[in-house]
Amino acid sequence: MTNETLLLLAVFIPIAGAFFLPLLKLAGAEVRNVAALCLVAASLACSLALIPSAMAGQPAMIGVALPYGFDFILRADGLAVFTAAMSSLISSIIVLYSMSYISHYEFQDEYYFMVVLFLGSMMGLVFSANLIWLYVFWELTAITSWRLIGFFREKQQVVRADKAFLVTGFGALAMLAGFVILGVQHGAFPANAPPIFGFNLLALRGKEITALAAGLIMLGILSKSATLPFQTWLPDAGVAPSPVTALLHAAVLVKIGVYVYARLFVVTFDIGQWGRTAVLVVAAASALISAGAALKETDLKRLIAYSTISQIAFIFFGFAVGGWTGKAAEIGVTGALLYILMHGLAKGGLFLCAGIVEQRTHTKDLRQLGGLARTMPFTAVAFLLCSFSVMGIPPFGGFFAKYMVFSAAAENGHLWIGLTFLAAAFMTIAYLFRAFTMVFLGEPKSSQAAEGSLVMVGSVVSLAALSLAAGLFINPCAQFAQAAALQMLGR
Repeated sequence: MTNETLLLLAVFIPIAGAFFLPLLKLAGAEVRNVAALCLVAASLACSLALIPSAMAGQPAMIGVALPYGFDFILRADGLAVFTAAMSSLISSIIVLYSMSYISHYEFQDEYYFMVVLFLGSMMGLVFSANLIWLYVFWELTAITSWRLIGFFREKQQVVRADKAFLVTGFGALAMLAGFVILGVQHGAFPANAPPIFGFNLLALRGKEITALAAGLIMLGILSKSATLPFQTWLPDAGVAPSPVTALLHAAVLVKIGVYVYARLFVVTFDIGQWGRTAVLVVAAASALISAGAALKETDLKRLIAYSTISQIAFIFFGFAVGGWTGKAAEIGVTGALLYILMHGLAKGGLFLCAGIVEQRTHTKDLRQLGGLARTMPFTAVAFLLCSFSVMGIPPFGGFFAKYMVFSAAAENGHLWIGLTFLAAAFMTIAYLFRAFTMVFLGEPKSSQAAEGSLVMVGSVVSLAALSLAAGLFINPCAQFAQAAALQMLGR
């Protein structure tokens, strides 16, 4: 099978397959569930098979010429394959977990349809090499996430799903306006424009971007990644089922923002020193404020959501520092890519652990929890191990990611920004230890608490083990991330 075929399958197996899932329900719920898992796993297998060519700097690419610069182009370079493999890996574990978690709820056909289509949209987005098609897949993720956040259909869930859709939708429209400005600036119109211009990301690499276009695109990026000042929708999305919040917070949705930032403002355009400094300042403020909110939060899932906002800022930190030249650029971008992987594994585990706690105790209120380590030992250990990775405790994978982004900042002399993020890192340790202590230690406060099902516990233990293994065997991950970083920086 050629790399081009693998690239097509990685995107269109989950997109096309999602539409068959409701029909497969006719053969039984288990058939539909297993089919959903197979679709996501197939996308993962295709992404993994693309790694050797991506690391060798020989990206697979396919394209169909269309008028007005709307060419449909898919390209599997190092950045795209790295993000796709991470997203599909964590999504596979989340779908497996869902088989038990979702089994007693209504609307299961829609749930599996939306989850698989959501992943397929993400795959299309990361492999797109055309701004218009990137936007199309971006909006598909918005529609599917809107339905998933409002899964329970109650008024509060629907209102918060609408809020997420409106906030990210506003950003998406601003981003589209930025794309149109770029298209006009670089000759996408009229139809007889030279093919090297328009919305083709390969042709746009190294071209100029106006401050207006960059600012509009950044609005879309910040809203999707729930970064200051658009952060409020993400904690509210905690009303969704826990596998959905894990999918949104850890595997796919909020990673879209940092991915597009890397694709556009590290790989394609140079936003200049002032632009990178502005991103660093916004990210630092977002990291500090959201970490402070996590310290005061009493809802377990909202606390983890604020942690996500803070950690996403660290990824922006690495990519923005990597925008400068020299050795620090390579270290910063490599660290940011590792951060995407390590955060996805660990934060996915934390949300799935929170799902077990919520389902078994019927509460997310930290003040009503305690002593669960006695009756839920595997969930407690998994939560602690995933927390260690998010905190950056060696030898967990999160340690190496944090170390590299801080090293890049030190290399470039960003002392005050680095100290701000260091404060946020210490706050991360404080709020995650607080959460673990209040949920799993002390005297039991719930007589109904019991360990989750074998499938659910196996899923969280797998993510905890991967968080540790990614640190113990850091070389393969780091080599892949470094190869992708060098391609991004044109080295």
